[in-house]
Amino acid sequence: MPEPVRAGQRYMPGLDGLRALAVLAVIAFHEQLGWAPGGLLGVGVFFTLSGYLITDLLLGQWAAAGRLKLADFWARRARRLLPALFVMLAVVAAWVTLADRARLAGLRGAVAAAATYSSNWYLIIQGQSYFARFAPPAPLDHLWSLAVEEQFYLAWPWLLLAGLLAARKARRGRPGGVAWLALPTLALAAASAATMLALYHPGLDPTRVYEGTDTRAAGLLIGAALAMAWPSRRAAGRAGRAGRAGRAGRGGRHAGGSARVRIVALDLAAAAGLAGIGLMIWRTGQYSPFLYRGGLVVLSVATAAVIAAAATPGALTGRVLGWAPLRWLGVRSYAIYLWHYPVIVLTTPANATENLGRAAGQTAATIAISAVSWRFIEQPVRRGALGRAWTQLRAADWRTAAARRAVLAARPAGLAAVTGGAAVLLVACAGLTGAVPAPPAGSGGSGSLAAGSALPSPPGNRAPAGGAPSGPAVSPAASLAPSAKSAPPASPAPAAAAGLRTSCRAVAHIGDSTSEGMISADYLPDPAQRLQAQYADVGVQQVRTDIVGARSVVETLPGTTNGYTAAQQLDTAGYHGCWVIALGTNDAADIAIGAPDDAAARIREMMSAARGQPVLWVNVISLLTSGPYAESSMQVWNAALQGACSHYPNLRVFDWATLAQPSWFISDGIHYTPAGYAIRGQQIADALARAFPATGRSKGCTVS
Repeated sequence: MPEPVRAGQRYMPGLDGLRALAVLAVIAFHEQLGWAPGGLLGVGVFFTLSGYLITDLLLGQWAAAGRLKLADFWARRARRLLPALFVMLAVVAAWVTLADRARLAGLRGAVAAAATYSSNWYLIIQGQSYFARFAPPAPLDHLWSLAVEEQFYLAWPWLLLAGLLAARKARRGRPGGVAWLALPTLALAAASAATMLALYHPGLDPTRVYEGTDTRAAGLLIGAALAMAWPSRRAAGRAGRAGRAGRAGRGGRHAGGSARVRIVALDLAAAAGLAGIGLMIWRTGQYSPFLYRGGLVVLSVATAAVIAAAATPGALTGRVLGWAPLRWLGVRSYAIYLWHYPVIVLTTPANATENLGRAAGQTAATIAISAVSWRFIEQPVRRGALGRAWTQLRAADWRTAAARRAVLAARPAGLAAVTGGAAVLLVACAGLTGAVPAPPAGSGGSGSLAAGSALPSPPGNRAPAGGAPSGPAVSPAASLAPSAKSAPPASPAPAAAAGLRTSCRAVAHIGDSTSEGMISADYLPDPAQRLQAQYADVGVQQVRTDIVGARSVVETLPGTTNGYTAAQQLDTAGYHGCWVIALGTNDAADIAIGAPDDAAARIREMMSAARGQPVLWVNVISLLTSGPYAESSMQVWNAALQGACSHYPNLRVFDWATLAQPSWFISDGIHYTPAGYAIRGQQIADALARAFPATGRSKGCTVS
């Protein structure tokens, strides 16, 4: 995050206001507020703002001294960022160790990555998704953006220095003349955007392109280019000259009028930029193809327009964004960003959806912690507290206990205060929201019925602590119905109580992430609610589950098998029995973006692997209204599935799409709450008993 103004820089209050708006948008996204599905774009605003301010600072050094003071620059960055980060890491580690040990194993690597500013690549290499809502989120996942910025801050000064030296040589040693460097900087930004476009695939989780330093550098570079073309010193100088000219004679009034026209133009561009940012936050989401096909560049350009106006004295934009409450939040935006996600993650029940009361409490706790961090950690360190403490330590007379106590009590008391205060506020927030620790990883087994196990989740999907699988890539939640409360439901009535029994003695269940919650102890702590027990209730004696997030019939992600291959492997291993196929969500999305195989071909391939044995195929549903995972794509798939009935007498279709209720979905519009997964498992088992009953024969293809 950008640091507050330092000595030698001009304070621009409007930029603090822009910081505040950006961090509030990010909080709204992580709180799953329905009006801000694109709130994650606040990070993109921070990137462009950071690129501008840091480059403006370095260019100011160059203009004043003819050189870049890189050692001073990096030392100041370390003093600004590291103390607050390390305190937050210590508090989160203590919280998880004492109250939420199920997260502890995954936290160790995340802490190391955060401390070395490599969180983004750590998450990418681990194959973890920043977006998948199926799995419990990790409290440090948001630090990927700080890693991108710090990696940029390490590399960019060297590139800038090379450009400045080249500019000096071209001008034969004379200073200045750096505006032309904006062109090669924009060329680098274009290369970054092109890399994002090349790596993006609408049917896959976008975490790699969203978090990669190479793909996100465009936003930082666009801000840097703006600093070259419109540095804060030039903006202030032009505004000052315009004011002096306006007080002069006729020629001065003409010059002043031209300057006022320029400022009005900047304000209009800034207003359009703010409107564009707001519209994208409102109407786009993390899976919107638009974002990765140039939308993030549009966001950066819009942000640059706002920065240009806010950096110009006399512009209305700076006065509006410089409103005192926004400035107050903006100054503390770094701490707010650091703390908001741990507070949300550690005090929110699993799979909870939008809750305004909880969100308000968590936001208030975050701001309070951040204020303490700013007062007792960030400000003292920025003002030299560490240096003074070290000087006192070296000069202290260790021969007297009184001197020893005075030195030790100088500044660590502040650190202790913020650590204790943060822990107390987290505990208070947990009590306010009613959050409870997640169940221990691996608690509750699948029982002796599970003859098979889920394959490893593919890259781009996060596994929760303990190795539970994760969800697939999904499209933007453009219009979501409210979700149910996430508390585990009461056990559904066993199908056997209704007299439902199936002739299937063995069942092979092949599914994607819409099946994962039905076998997960994290989502269904009661073993009686899980899929294997539901099948047992209708008379199944052997259950094999092969469930992998992001799976489709045809496409194969690295480290996984597709649905057809999974069925072939079971057949080769000698499996004989009934099949339950819960695939199609990802197939429908892949077809929507132009995959070569249509729905009918995919269904034929899967049915051939069953070799004429009984097949119950679960149809699909989505609450989304746009993107490849839109409900319209699901309906096309369901129609093809229904049409296949006339070709396969062994096929039955369970009409889950008609039965499913909007309140059973979480906010991504595809996956389910614990209550939804429990009901889905029971209903699939019931449908199997109706499709292939123990006595008699089912009538028709559709089972509802």
